[in-house]
Amino acid sequence: MKTTFSILLLAVLCVFAIMTVSPAEASTITLTAELDKPLMLEQKIQTAYLRIGLTGYPLEAVQKRSPVNIALVIDKSGSMSGERIQHAREAAILALRRLNADDIVSVVTYDSSVQVLVPATKMTNREDVIRKIGQIQASGTTALYAGVQAGAKEVEKFQSPGRVNRVILLSDGHANVGPSSPEELGRLGGQQAEKGLTVTTIGLGLSYNEDLMSRLALKSDGGHYFAKSPNDLASVFDREFDRALSVVAQEIRIEIHLPAYVRPVRVLGREGHIDNQTILVDMGSVFSEHEKYVLIETEVGPGPESVASSLSRPLPIADVKIRYRDLKTTELQTQNAHITAILTGDADRVEKSINTRVAADVVEQIGVLENERATALRDEGKIEQARQVLNDNADYLRLNAAALNSPGLERFAAENRSQAGQLDEANWGESRKGMVEGQAARRTQQ
Repeated sequence: MKTTFSILLLAVLCVFAIMTVSPAEASTITLTAELDKPLMLEQKIQTAYLRIGLTGYPLEAVQKRSPVNIALVIDKSGSMSGERIQHAREAAILALRRLNADDIVSVVTYDSSVQVLVPATKMTNREDVIRKIGQIQASGTTALYAGVQAGAKEVEKFQSPGRVNRVILLSDGHANVGPSSPEELGRLGGQQAEKGLTVTTIGLGLSYNEDLMSRLALKSDGGHYFAKSPNDLASVFDREFDRALSVVAQEIRIEIHLPAYVRPVRVLGREGHIDNQTILVDMGSVFSEHEKYVLIETEVGPGPESVASSLSRPLPIADVKIRYRDLKTTELQTQNAHITAILTGDADRVEKSINTRVAADVVEQIGVLENERATALRDEGKIEQARQVLNDNADYLRLNAAALNSPGLERFAAENRSQAGQLDEANWGESRKGMVEGQAARRTQQ
């Protein structure tokens, strides 16, 4: 069911206490915990959305960046011949020139088999690494799964709490040697996440399997990119290295505990685990001056009689605990937050208490679900149904963009309207890849 926010309020009055936070001293993460409406109707069952936000501190306020431990996994199968492998080499070399002597890099190539071209090594051997990358030639088929496994093993050799541990995969084709389904690659991504590794995927051209590549990335909280042409690779690598070089915290777990009268319905956007009144969500990393968030849809009951009998008393909604590896100290840190609401009998006051930032994020994540539904319909050959879903989604997003004064929702609405006109056979391959990339980015704030 779609949620429409029809009331615009530019700021939530600070008189309503919705959150208290216990921060770690000099933490690299700022934690926020909010409700879409900090006022709730007394003695009513109602929907409430919880937003848990994690923002990385500016690097200048912490220290120099943390060293990275990166494996480049490069597809060199036959389809990568010509300018594709040339631009892949050039983009990788440009990215590696941004690293310093404290950083560790490994290079794995794969075709029908896997080759560890550069075993994990410090960048004191920069020119030797660059020389070897410059010698990569294309041939053979695509052992993508084994390539990612080999890259992860190289990262594990020097994996440490103070390093940003990441695998970056580039491929232009389908995995056709070894495990090759989105489900199998998703499980591989989940296995890397459990080991503290993030996998970023870069799909080149129009022949790769975007479901496979995005699933692998999402399961490890990595980014997924669509590079339409070889000329796009340099900017894509640059964006990914911007992120890797600005990580301030990783190994993040968010625990949300709800009282008995608050029923968890679903986690929006990210994958999470709901176990009775407890919700667990894991994140790979948080970047400097960048926010990632978790959205939880809940159903709130009347609450205890002691609260209901006194409208001035706050109603507890959730206790939040985050645990993460602070890359400044390399130690595990924790922070806690408590979310409460104020009860009222005035429905108009409830509507006017809307937190526009939370509401806009809820609308965006619901819009992503509808965009994914349109993708599935088009895959089934139901072109007109898919077009209708995208146009309806554009209307929904635009309505809420105006109500919530959200330029981001306005842009998303325009994207859906444009995508509705690109469902024919001639455009679908490229359009689908762009849609999947956008869905992944919005789900995890990449």
